[in-house]
Amino acid sequence: MCIIAIEKSEKNMQKFSVEARALEIRRDYYLKKLISKKHNGLIKVITGMRRCGKSYLLFTIFRNYLLETGVPADHIIDMAFDSYENKKYRNPDVLYPHIKNQISDHGMYYILLDEVQLLGDFESVLNGFMRMPNVDVYVTGSNAKFLSKDIITEFRGRGDELHMSPLSFREFMSVYDGNKYDGWNEYVLYGGLPLTVLLPTAEQKIEFLKRLFDETYINDIVGRHRIRNKDEFEELINILSSSIGSLTNPKKLADTFKTKKGKKISVNTITNYLDYLCDAFVVSRATRYDIKGKKYIDTPQKYYFSDVGLRNARINFRQIEENHTMENILYNELLSRDFNVDVGLVMVSGKDSDGKLVRKQLEVDFVCNKGSKRYYIQSAFVIPDEAKMQQESNSLRRIDDSFKKIIVVKDTPAPWYTEEGILVISVYDFLLNADSLDL
Repeated sequence: MCIIAIEKSEKNMQKFSVEARALEIRRDYYLKKLISKKHNGLIKVITGMRRCGKSYLLFTIFRNYLLETGVPADHIIDMAFDSYENKKYRNPDVLYPHIKNQISDHGMYYILLDEVQLLGDFESVLNGFMRMPNVDVYVTGSNAKFLSKDIITEFRGRGDELHMSPLSFREFMSVYDGNKYDGWNEYVLYGGLPLTVLLPTAEQKIEFLKRLFDETYINDIVGRHRIRNKDEFEELINILSSSIGSLTNPKKLADTFKTKKGKKISVNTITNYLDYLCDAFVVSRATRYDIKGKKYIDTPQKYYFSDVGLRNARINFRQIEENHTMENILYNELLSRDFNVDVGLVMVSGKDSDGKLVRKQLEVDFVCNKGSKRYYIQSAFVIPDEAKMQQESNSLRRIDDSFKKIIVVKDTPAPWYTEEGILVISVYDFLLNADSLDL
């Protein structure tokens, strides 16, 4: 078990120079996605966890792109509804004519709206803009009131969602003034929320993450869903934080409350709590998939945190087990590459010591699907000898299809293939190379 000490991180914290902190963190992947959605006749809705950079993407990166490609400044209409100076425009009867009066010719106008859930009757207003032939609309919304399922309900096929994640390790390293090993130690501890990355000291990072989790995420969820027992909800978060990547289900969690916490909580209540955390993009749920049987298994499932820094803040930066954190980071990376990610299950038959036929389950950490592509990926952390290699590759070798199989380890000299055709690659090469799956 590998524990990364915060003291080690402190020594590298000054590597963020003043110049590096002033740099724009490039989010080219999301910019390209926005560009690809231009003029498609739909409302572009940017979703994602709080503080992941949605507003910056829209108002700085995308706006600069429009200006650089020749769009006149007066054809870009932007409005941040959480700003006090724009408070009066939260009234749709004030906003709609205000924007409509700025559309003075037949050229294309780009309407950029931030925290649009604060706008009264925003659905009707946005649908009104959509009916204008020379208007392209882009909005962000707080995940407390503006979730993916809300978009489906409110816009009924007229919304085009772009989901944004915290910084990937590749994006993180683009502004980190140091080597990839020191950068990895920072990333494992404090995660990839942009403001966390740019804060200069460990104390500031820790304070920000703790405050963000307590005062923003928890309060948002409790208020939105009218949770009456905040303490038990927070206790569930603590349990999930201490067991990332472990198979669990609502019944198992209810039993944990009963045996370890002396509290009785219904399975339905825990199911609701888990759904709330997923809806708020705090955690993601990975479902098990029987690879040979080609079917999903509803329970148990795995839960990963969308940002490992928030998870670490929740447990006061104790139990920073690098092997489990690495698995969580790989999961987030695969999601950010637009893969559907499941937990793989391989059923095998054999005989026990008494010669009796037994069946057992072998796990593949991630089954990744995107269109016709599929990859099987194992997060192994360290493989010190051949015995460990056989153990980690056992489930992969039992899969009899031709899709690519990969083992990601903490470090290795260079990507290489085993005799069975399994790619072994370091976490650095895997995360820093956008094309690493196809090496």
